[in-house]
Amino acid sequence: MLQRLWTKAASNSWWINKMRTRQRLEYSNKLILAPMVRVGTLPMRLLALEMGADIVYTEELIDLKLIKSIRRPNHALGTVDFVDPSDGTVVFRTCAQETSQLVLQMGTSDAERALAVGKLLQRDISGLDINMGCPKEFSIKGGMGAALLAEPDKAAQILSTLCSNLEIPVTCKIRILPDVADTIALVQKLAATGIAAIGIHARTRDERPQHQPHPDVLREVAQSVTIPVIANGGSRHMHCYDDLLKFQLECGAASVMVARAAQLNVSIFRRDGLLPMDEIITKYLRLCVDYDNAPHNAKYCVQSILRELQETPRGKLFLQCQTLQQICEIWQLGDYCRRRQLELKEQGNVGRAEVQPAKRQKLQQELEEEDEKDRLAGLICRHVAFLRSTYQSDTELPKTRLYVHAGRLSKSPPAYETKQCDKLFRAVCLFDGQRFSSTFWEKNKKQAEQGAALVALLHMGQMDEEMLRHNGSLIR
Repeated sequence: MLQRLWTKAASNSWWINKMRTRQRLEYSNKLILAPMVRVGTLPMRLLALEMGADIVYTEELIDLKLIKSIRRPNHALGTVDFVDPSDGTVVFRTCAQETSQLVLQMGTSDAERALAVGKLLQRDISGLDINMGCPKEFSIKGGMGAALLAEPDKAAQILSTLCSNLEIPVTCKIRILPDVADTIALVQKLAATGIAAIGIHARTRDERPQHQPHPDVLREVAQSVTIPVIANGGSRHMHCYDDLLKFQLECGAASVMVARAAQLNVSIFRRDGLLPMDEIITKYLRLCVDYDNAPHNAKYCVQSILRELQETPRGKLFLQCQTLQQICEIWQLGDYCRRRQLELKEQGNVGRAEVQPAKRQKLQQELEEEDEKDRLAGLICRHVAFLRSTYQSDTELPKTRLYVHAGRLSKSPPAYETKQCDKLFRAVCLFDGQRFSSTFWEKNKKQAEQGAALVALLHMGQMDEEMLRHNGSLIR
């Protein structure tokens, strides 16, 4: 017992010294990759840094999702993963190459919960940003994002709580208010909490990208506070590196934050000019392979880069892809993808379907007993997870495909029985006198039924088994 206490004390001392010696992130004279949903994942952040960005923000991550995650070093990838213990989903992935330049943006409406998440994350990031500007309905309804603009006292409480208790700098990102004086008053109130900088989107909550930004408002705001103001919202007029600096100058800001312009071509951060589209895609896909990025996320980012070229023959072929392997084949990275995925698997990297829920030993025993009973009863089982993101339309979903298949054979449509165990679900698909089920427990009833239908399709040769292995759905 005493030995454990000494070990813990030494570990805490090491951690405190590490935090004290880490160079504090500075926000002046920086080019910054803005937080963008589905774009700001690890491969794009690393590519932005390679292209010349000084700081990279994650996509907005919700506190409720982060607070229940488990920190897990991934030695095969050389990353630190924050994993949802219920199904193995990676909520946030980072690596040492970006730590000193990484800011995590969090969606929150509660100071204490935000602080708990900040303490969980602060060893793996260099800054924490609170989203106070997102106008999306999801954020507003949860009291997050732009909803906090209408509650300045609450916004200030969240920031002051974090600034007083975390070892890393805290920032926030807002939108301007309809009235300049109100915007200045809000920014001054938030600056007084101790934040290191403030990002400001140069549009109001109700304005969208098609509306002109208001650099004149940012200029007045920047003159009213001593902390760095980070200008955002000028992507519409950003076509090259010099345009970033021009927008920063127009706003009188300390730094500039780039969103859509970087989403379309992240090499906008390069002093030496933009790189060709295919070179950007190739670099990005290599990083996706190296860091086991989700296929649907990689596809979304490549779609953003292709834009109207999705209508070309190559673009249409790309749109049919469902796996990272298939995408890589189009950009002559097929062999690289196959080789790296095999190497990573041999080194111990695991996909979502290989991660069992972190449950008590008693529950695990109950699940194993259930599986054994099912096998003895003649149930046809495979260990397969249903990943909704790999299916492009409802017509491709396993249940729909099985229903159509039954119609072609003039068979009765499949039926489903679902069982629940400690908030997890498994379903049995009854079709043509046989019973099918996945041994992977899903988060809800609908996903469990899709998993059971997948097993039926696999058994009848109606689903590509190799595709499921590549996208991490199928293990055995």
